[in-house]
Amino acid sequence: MEVLGIDIGGSGIKGAPVNTSTGELTAKRFRIPTPKDATPIAIAAIVLKIVKHFDWKGAIGCTVPARVEHGLVRTATNIHASWIDTHVEQLLSEKTGCKVTVINDADAAGVASIKFGRGSAAKGLVFFITVGTGIGSAMFYNQVLIPGTELGHLWLKGDAAELYASDRTRVQEGLSWPEWAGRFQQYLNRIEFLFAPDTIIIGGGVSRPNKVKLYSKYLSSKADLHFAKLENEAGIIGAACSALII
Repeated sequence: MEVLGIDIGGSGIKGAPVNTSTGELTAKRFRIPTPKDATPIAIAAIVLKIVKHFDWKGAIGCTVPARVEHGLVRTATNIHASWIDTHVEQLLSEKTGCKVTVINDADAAGVASIKFGRGSAAKGLVFFITVGTGIGSAMFYNQVLIPGTELGHLWLKGDAAELYASDRTRVQEGLSWPEWAGRFQQYLNRIEFLFAPDTIIIGGGVSRPNKVKLYSKYLSSKADLHFAKLENEAGIIGAACSALII
C-alpha cells in the first residue's frame, strides 16, 4: 500500500509517497523550508502544498516534533507555543481533504527503524533515541510502540538532558566530539539505570556515518548499541507506516 509520509521539522517540511510493505519511497522527496512563524495554520498550508505537489488523494501520515495524544498536540518545547491543544489531525485532514494520522517525530523514526532498519530484529525493550536540535525518544516492547515518551527531558546535570547532550548543544558550546560523547554517555547511563533496555538505537543527525566514526568509540552500553541507517528518510517512512498502525 502507498501512503504519503510527511515529516515536519524545524528547518524543513518534507514528504514523499511510501510503499509501506518495503519502506521504499516511490517518488523523489519534496521539501519546503519551515517558515519562521511556524504556527499550525502556516504549517498546514505547507502540508497542503506537498499534497498538491504529489496530486495526492489517499491516506497521509505526518510527524510533528511534539507529544501527540489522540490527535491533540500536548507539548511545544521545540515548536510554536500555539500548537498546544491543537487538534492537528483534524486541522490537516480538513486542510488537505485526506485522512491524516499524526505521530511524534521520534516515534515515527523509531517505527521506521523497527520495521525496516536496525531495529527489525530487536526483541524485548528497545529505545530509539534521536539526537539533533533536541533529544527525542521512542520506546518499543517486542516490536510494539509504546508512544509518548519524552526522554530528552530526563533531568541531567540540573536541567533537561537535551540542553546538556543534544547535537545543538555540542555546536553552540563548541564541544569536540569526544567531549560531547562524554556528555551523551552520561545520558545513556541514565537511560540504562532507569529502564535497563535490551537495545538502544541512536538516530537523528548524529547517526550519519561520517559523524558516527568521530564519536562511537567513546560510547559504551550494557544494551546492544546500534546506529540508525535510514537517516533523513526515517521520519517520512515512519509517518507513512503510522497511518496503518495507529
